[in-house]
Amino acid sequence: MQKLSLEKDKIKVLLLEGVHENAVNYMDNMGYTSIEYEKTAFDEDELIRHIKDFHVVGIRSRTQLTEKVVAAAKKLIAVGCFSIGTNQVDLKAAKMRGIPVFNAPFSNTRSVAELVIAECIMLLRGIPEKNSKAHEGKWLKTASKSYEIRGKTLGIIGYGHIGSQVSVLAEAMGMHVIYYDIAKKLSMGNATACSSMEEVLQQSDIVTLHIPSTELTHNLIQEKELKKMKKGACLINASRGEVVDYDALSHAIKIEHLAGAAIDVFKEEPASGNEIFEHPLQRYPNVILTPHIGGSTLEAQANIGTEVAEKLVKYSDTGSTEGAVNFVEVMLQPNDSKQRFLHIHRNLPGVLREVNYVFTSKGINIAAEYLQTDADVGYVIIDTDSNLDRSILQELKKIPHTIKARLLY
Repeated sequence: MQKLSLEKDKIKVLLLEGVHENAVNYMDNMGYTSIEYEKTAFDEDELIRHIKDFHVVGIRSRTQLTEKVVAAAKKLIAVGCFSIGTNQVDLKAAKMRGIPVFNAPFSNTRSVAELVIAECIMLLRGIPEKNSKAHEGKWLKTASKSYEIRGKTLGIIGYGHIGSQVSVLAEAMGMHVIYYDIAKKLSMGNATACSSMEEVLQQSDIVTLHIPSTELTHNLIQEKELKKMKKGACLINASRGEVVDYDALSHAIKIEHLAGAAIDVFKEEPASGNEIFEHPLQRYPNVILTPHIGGSTLEAQANIGTEVAEKLVKYSDTGSTEGAVNFVEVMLQPNDSKQRFLHIHRNLPGVLREVNYVFTSKGINIAAEYLQTDADVGYVIIDTDSNLDRSILQELKKIPHTIKARLLY
C-alpha cells in the first residue's frame, strides 16, 4: 500500500468508560498505538477541553457527545459507540461535520435475551418478593401465585434482533410466543405475528419490550395500554426508559392490576455508581430493578469491543462507512495500487462536478469513483492512478459546501 497521508501511530484515539480491552488490543495490533484509555465518563466541559486533539473517540452510554462537544472536536473523523444505542451522540451534529458514528447492534443480543427469560421465570415464581422476605428473616414458602412459564403466553413488542432471540429462547422453554412489530418480520419457530400492539397486550401473560427510543415510541406504554393488559400479567422493559410511563406502571402495580415488572432502563440514570438512584418503582417487592445491565456480560462487552473497533479501523483504513448509523453507507476495500481521496460535502447541485474538475483539469485519470448521498450530505471516494502531493487536498477543501476532505493514502 502507498504511504498513508497520516501514519496510523499519529492518529490519536480516545477510549472512555472502560470499553473492553479487546478494542484497545485490536486497534493497537492494527497499528493505532496512540490510544488514551480512561475508565470513567467525561462530562461536557471535560470533553470540550480534551477532545480537540483526537481523531477517533470511543464511548459507552454515559458520555454525551453533544453539539457543543462535536463542534469542539476539530480533528474528529469517527465516533464509536460501544453499545447498541447511539442516543448519547448528537447524530445530526456529527453527520453535518462529516463524522460517521458506528455502534454494535448485534453483539449483546444474547445477553439481553437471557436476562429477559430469567426475569420471566422470576416474576412468575414470585422470586423478587420471596427473596426480599428471606433477607428480612421471613419464610414465605408457598405455591400461591407461583407458576411455571411453560404454556404461558409471552408477548414481544419489537421483533428485531433481540426480540426474535427472546422468541427462540422462550419457545424452547415451552412458552407460546406472539409478537408485534411495525415492520413485517419473519416469525422464528412457531411464534405468531399480531396485527396490533393491543392484541399482544390483551393476550399475553408477560409483555416484553424491545423497541428503540423515537418520537413514535416515547411513552408508548401509558395508563391506557397498561389497562389493556391481562390482570395479573407482568411487564418487562429492557429497551429504552423513555418508552414506558413509569408513574402509570407504578399505579398499575399498586392496584394489583399487574402482578409484577422487571425494569432495566430508566428515563434518567445515574452517571456513576456514586450517585443515588431513586425511582417510584423501588417501593414494590414484586418489581425487579436492574441498573441497565441487559447487555453487561463479559461475553457481550468483549464482542462489542471487537465489533466497534473493527468498524473504526475499517473506516480509517479504507473510507468504508459500512455500519454507520448517521451516515451514507459505502462499502470499500483497500486499494494497494491507487491513491485515495475522500470528500464529504453538503448535498447540493454542482459539488460533485467541482470535485471531478479538480482532477480532470490536471489530466488526472480517475480510476474509480464511489458516491452515496442522502438529503443532507454526499460522500465521494476517488481512486486515481496518480501520485499527487497534498496541494490537491487543499483544492478539494476550497470547493464550496465542502464539509471534510481527506487524502487517505
